[in-house]
Amino acid sequence: MTTPTTSNAVMAPPTATPHVLLVPFPAQGHALPLFDLAALLAARGLRLTVVTTPANAAQLAPLLAAHPDSVRPLTLPFPSHPSLPAGVENTKNCPPVYVTVFIHALAALHQPILAWAKSQSVHPVVAVISDFFCGWTQPLAAEIGVPRIVFTPSGVLGTAVPHSLLRRLVKRPAGCDDDGFKVTFPAIPGEPSYEWREISMVYKTYIEGLVEEQIGESLKQNYLWNLESWGFVSNTFRALEGRYLDAPLEDLGFKCVWAVGPVAPGTDAAGERGGEAAVAAGNLSAWLDAFLEGSVVYVCFGSQAVLTPAMAAALADALEWSAVPFVWVVSAGSGEGVVPEGFEARAAAARRGMVVRGWAPQVVALRHAAVGWFMTHCGWNSVLEAVAAGVPMLAWPMSADQFVNARLLVEKAGVAVRACAGGVGVVPDAGELAGVLAGAVGEKGNGARARAKELAAEAAIAVRSGGSSYVDLERLVQEIQNL
Repeated sequence: MTTPTTSNAVMAPPTATPHVLLVPFPAQGHALPLFDLAALLAARGLRLTVVTTPANAAQLAPLLAAHPDSVRPLTLPFPSHPSLPAGVENTKNCPPVYVTVFIHALAALHQPILAWAKSQSVHPVVAVISDFFCGWTQPLAAEIGVPRIVFTPSGVLGTAVPHSLLRRLVKRPAGCDDDGFKVTFPAIPGEPSYEWREISMVYKTYIEGLVEEQIGESLKQNYLWNLESWGFVSNTFRALEGRYLDAPLEDLGFKCVWAVGPVAPGTDAAGERGGEAAVAAGNLSAWLDAFLEGSVVYVCFGSQAVLTPAMAAALADALEWSAVPFVWVVSAGSGEGVVPEGFEARAAAARRGMVVRGWAPQVVALRHAAVGWFMTHCGWNSVLEAVAAGVPMLAWPMSADQFVNARLLVEKAGVAVRACAGGVGVVPDAGELAGVLAGAVGEKGNGARARAKELAAEAAIAVRSGGSSYVDLERLVQEIQNL
C-alpha cells in the first residue's frame, strides 16, 4: 500500500474526534458493506455521519443501535426523477437498468449535503467516504475542503475493469455484432480479457447510446471523478487479490488502495443483516439441521438479478434431477410465478428442498454445517460472505462485475466451479446443470471445497490483529486522524 498525497485538498482544522461523512449508494450489495465498514471505523473512535433517505433510514438501525454515541444519520429527501417510479429509493428488486438512473439522480443531494457540512462548526467534517457510484461527492468534498475516499463494494479487479472501460471508452469495432469480441485490459496484472457478453450491461448501454445522453454522461463522469480521489478502500484481502494490490493500478489512477475485508460480521444470529428476513434464522437453521454436513446447496442470486421463467424452469429441473438437498432464495422482484408450478410442493413432500421468497438470512445459512455449496450470481457481497464461511461456489454470473468475479473465483482462487456461463436471459441446459450440481456435492467438488476452507482461514487471519486487512484498516484510520 502506498501513502496517498493530499496536496489537492484543503484540510479541515484538527478535532479531538475526527468526523467523517459516509455516502452510501442505495443498493443492498453496496450499502451493507459500507455499513459494516462504518461499524469498524466507529469502533476505532471516529465520529460518523451517514447519509440516508426516508425509505432507506431503517437499514441504519442496527448500526445506530450498536454505536449510538458515534454514528448519526443525515436523512435527506430522495431526489425525484421522472425515470424512477414514485416512492422507489433503493435498487432492491428493481431492474438493473435503474442503476444508471440512480447514479444520475443522487447527484442532486450535492447541495443539501454541502449546506449541512458548512453548518458543522463544532465537529467539522474532515473526510468523505462514498460509494464508487457516488462520484459526484468528489467535487462536493473539494467544496467542503476535505479529501474524498472511494469505497468500492467490488474487489480490486472488479473495480479496475469498469474504470478502465470508462477511461478508454472501449467499443466493439464498427459492424461487429459478435458478443464473443474480446476486450483486453493491458494495464491490469495478467492482462485479463473478457468477451463482450461479459462486460457490464451498464457500460454497454452507455457506450452503445442506449441510455439518455445526460444519464450516460453522468455515468462516465462518475468514474472519472473517482480517479481524482484520495484513494480507494476495498472490501477485499491480500490472499484473494494480492496481485492487484502489489502496486498502484493505472486504471485506478495510481491511487492508494486500502484492502480491509472481509468487513461483514462473522455471525448474524438474528438473521436481520440487510432487512427483515422472509424466513426466521432459527427456523432455517432447524430445517438445515436434518441434513448431513456439506450436503445442501444454497441458491441465491441477490436482490436484483431476476430469473426469467425459462431460466427458473431449467434450475428447478436441475435441482430435481440432481437430487441434491437445497435452499432456493427467490428475489421478491422475480414475482410469484417464476418458480414452476408444483415444484415447491414436490420438494417439500420429498423433504429435500425449501423455497424462500424474499430476503433470507444468508450469513446464517452459509455458516450452517449442512450447507456445502453456494450457487450465486457472484455479486461481491455474496462472494465475501461465502469466502469467510469457507463455502465453495457454483458460479452463475448475470451482469455488472459478476463475470469478472466469477473468473477470479474459478480460474485464480479455485474456490468455485462454473454453473452457467450465461448471463441475464441465458437459459442453461438443465441436464448439464444437474450434472454440475451432483458433481460438486460429490467427489468432483473436493478440490474447491478444500481450497474454500484454506481461503476462509486466510480471510480470518487477514482481519485479526496484525493481519493484512487489520493493518490496512488501522493505517486508514490513522490517515484520517492525522487530517
